[in-house]
Amino acid sequence: MGAGRVLIIGAGAAGSVAAQKCAMNRDVFTGVHLASRTLSKCEAVRARCATPIDISQVDADDVTQVIGLIERVKPDIVLNLALPYQDLTIMDGCLACGVHYLDTANYEPRHEAKFSYTWQWAYEQRYRDKGIMAVLGCGFDPGVVSVYCAYAGRHLFDEIQSIDIIDCNAGEHGQAFATNFNPEINIREVTQPGRYWERGRWIEIAPLSVSRIIDFPGVGPRKAYLIYHEEEESLVRHIRGLQRIRFWMTFSDSYITHLTVLQNVGMTRIDEIDYEGRKIVPLQFLKALLPEPSSLAEHYTGRTSIGAVIRGMKDRAPRQVTLYNVCDHARTYREVGAQAVSYTTGVPAVTGAMMVLKGLWTGAGVLNVEQLPPEPFLNELERQGLPWQMDEQDVRGASLEGEASFA
Repeated sequence: MGAGRVLIIGAGAAGSVAAQKCAMNRDVFTGVHLASRTLSKCEAVRARCATPIDISQVDADDVTQVIGLIERVKPDIVLNLALPYQDLTIMDGCLACGVHYLDTANYEPRHEAKFSYTWQWAYEQRYRDKGIMAVLGCGFDPGVVSVYCAYAGRHLFDEIQSIDIIDCNAGEHGQAFATNFNPEINIREVTQPGRYWERGRWIEIAPLSVSRIIDFPGVGPRKAYLIYHEEEESLVRHIRGLQRIRFWMTFSDSYITHLTVLQNVGMTRIDEIDYEGRKIVPLQFLKALLPEPSSLAEHYTGRTSIGAVIRGMKDRAPRQVTLYNVCDHARTYREVGAQAVSYTTGVPAVTGAMMVLKGLWTGAGVLNVEQLPPEPFLNELERQGLPWQMDEQDVRGASLEGEASFA
């Protein structure tokens, strides 16, 4: 194909990055259309774009509206940068119209803090029968870290035995308490029980009950917590021989203190309560009080460091490598007016769309990014502003039972 039209649904911080990046790459994206529930958000993004884009209002919870929008725009691919609650309606719209689909986060039911690929994997046969692709989890984590694992499996290891995904935001935004992406989704993610995979089974732990100091590349030592994250589910399915996978994310002591108090007083609840004769969801009310993630960008300083620590065997000897990216908040703000967390989500989504339009990612059905060729994606990702690096650690004499070296 080489080039085509893209429809982006969602005009939040990551959607803004994606729209601007598409507008910078007109050799691939011959038409760019941005849609959101709030048209004024689309108008603000359009004003930032280097080349003209089209905009629309859409309620992505309404599959009829999604289908109508796709039929009107006639895109070659839809980038879903809306909320995870809306994944299935957008997938339904793409299926009805025969259009490729790509997202950055898996489906999550609105009334249950549980995110899993199960619901989206169930679309496999229908997408295959239609001859179109649904590319799942093409942000950074999930997304780029999963591609790192695929690359390592092809080029660096004969067998991958363990993966530790490490995610650090070492930035400062000056707010007492704020989240780097949608507050409702972020807090639901962090407050659910942690889980990790080891030797054929999932092990569940209390939320934020396990932590350790990790020496993050380009940032230095930071306290990170063991939480559950969706790419663990798909990598367990697609990386043969994997014996353990964990996900580690940093949170400041101040963030943990605020979150603990909010939990203790019931502000993170996702069930409805009665308040003066009205039904409200406490977490949604809290979201309305917290800063918009996009508003943090202007004064954000520091860097993110995100990667995968991968252990396994190569030429009958143990090996460990860390594949990672370090991204600077101030640099991304200068380029697209966004902080690095939004940038590292939006840029991979655009890169994945490029892979589909250029015919470098092909096939039919529902595919996680680690099932697709990693080399062209990583090459393009570097051109788009997210270069990757590799460090190797000495693990001679080590075993899976021993801890990975994070230095």
